[in-house]
Amino acid sequence: MSLVLALDVGGTKTAAGIVRGDGEVLSYVREPTPQGTDAEAVWDTVTDVLDRVIGEEGDAYTAVGIGCGGPMLWPQGVVSPGNMPAWRDFPLLDRVRARYAGDRPVAIHNDAVALAVAEHRWGAGRGRGHVLGMVVSTGVGAGLVLGGRRIDGKTGNAGHLGHTIVDPDGEVCRCGARGCLEPIARGPAIAAHAVAQGWAGEQTGVAVAAGARAGDAACIAAFDRAGRAVGRAIASAAALLDLDVAVVGGGISQAGDVFWTPLRASFHEHAGYPFVTSCRITEPVLGPTAGVAGAGALVLPDPA
Repeated sequence: MSLVLALDVGGTKTAAGIVRGDGEVLSYVREPTPQGTDAEAVWDTVTDVLDRVIGEEGDAYTAVGIGCGGPMLWPQGVVSPGNMPAWRDFPLLDRVRARYAGDRPVAIHNDAVALAVAEHRWGAGRGRGHVLGMVVSTGVGAGLVLGGRRIDGKTGNAGHLGHTIVDPDGEVCRCGARGCLEPIARGPAIAAHAVAQGWAGEQTGVAVAAGARAGDAACIAAFDRAGRAVGRAIASAAALLDLDVAVVGGGISQAGDVFWTPLRASFHEHAGYPFVTSCRITEPVLGPTAGVAGAGALVLPDPA
């Protein structure tokens, strides 16, 4: 059975593993992604997790798959993730190919695209033709499988749901547009909103989620705002694309009912036709390793 060396790079964590042809992650290593503007510090974390996986499992892998936050120049694999200021026009594909691939095939795509492919093949979207995969974490991204096929778009950046407009009077996003989903729903934005509402605790999405679960009004308000915005965005995507399933992963999705209850309520408020309301919204079946499994899926043959 094929084995893939898989890499998943995001603004919060960098992870690697060996992915088997049936989607099982045989080895998994993760580290926090360095913050700041030092590109080589992030690259050092990439090589650390990949080297540790190879040390555990050996180098018998047959291909290399890479998922990374976008946007990126695709398929060239030159990445400029919005939530990673250290990497601007960073040649990630070439760097990984040179160090780890040799003559093996290598593929790269947006990390949310990788999630969508993995959940379509092995997870919540298995047996379904029309799947949206979202990552709500340090940034907000999404990928699409429609008619059973991965959708790339003209530049490989199809599915950037984080940069659809959910509040026309909202703040200016770092992409340059006003009212995007990302500056409402990403982890640092949730924490900032909680602070503006009076939260005096640690300014992270994890801490604010814990505060919300404990009943803090400011934290509840921040997660309610984020969840409702995500629900609106999914309702619009389901109306546009006639989706079977929307899979929402990433760190924020692990906050529990404080995120999921307003998300689902908002979705049903903004979904009209039965074909829209029939879209099932769920967490990744593949769990925390879904990103690595998805990176592997990018270079694994489709079992169908």
